[in-house]
Amino acid sequence: MPTINCDLHIHSNASADGHCPVEKILETAKARGLDAVAITDHDTTAGAVRALSLQTGVLVIPGIEVSTKDGHVLVLGTTKEYEPGKPARETIAEAKADGCVTIIPHPYHYFRHAVGLRDRKALLEADAVEAYNSRYYIGTANSKAARIARRYKKPITAGSDAHDCEYVGFGENLIEAEERSVEAILAALKAGKITARCTKTPVSTYLRQSKNNVKRKIRRQLARLSRTRAP
Repeated sequence: MPTINCDLHIHSNASADGHCPVEKILETAKARGLDAVAITDHDTTAGAVRALSLQTGVLVIPGIEVSTKDGHVLVLGTTKEYEPGKPARETIAEAKADGCVTIIPHPYHYFRHAVGLRDRKALLEADAVEAYNSRYYIGTANSKAARIARRYKKPITAGSDAHDCEYVGFGENLIEAEERSVEAILAALKAGKITARCTKTPVSTYLRQSKNNVKRKIRRQLARLSRTRAP
């Protein structure tokens, strides 16, 4: 039974706040000894679809990070784009009916679309909980996520949540899968045959990304205001 080393939460430049093409992500993953990566862009599977077309030796788990009404939900094993804005539990139910695996990422981070702060019952419905997110500098939210995951008897995952290639692999999951395939990896994840750990993103990077996110939100809000004021 092979042990698969994978990062389950990565953004490409298909995300509005992502900076790296999937070609570079896969190149970095291979150089760092990863067997598989999940491409989980915000509300689009364009990056995952592109990655699936490439032959690099790194297994691609297609996925998406859905912006639900209650926060972000990761859906793995899909190229389907789920409608944003629905309740988290509705999105989870739809994805599971499609045969996908659902993970609640960064569930207790106050500034990161945290489902756990809005609908804790969604964590009961999901297949797993991301308790190790490399973009938590202090770590208290990760600790709380781990406690709740254990209380609910949910598998714990790690994610780099990389928006830049240099942090690919900062979320590391060792999965005891029956074989090296997307289906086997996701089945083992659901069964809890996983050991997760992560390396923290440097605080300088986290602050830079946070500043850029604030700027982007301000520009978006100003654009909305200009449209509403237009005659």
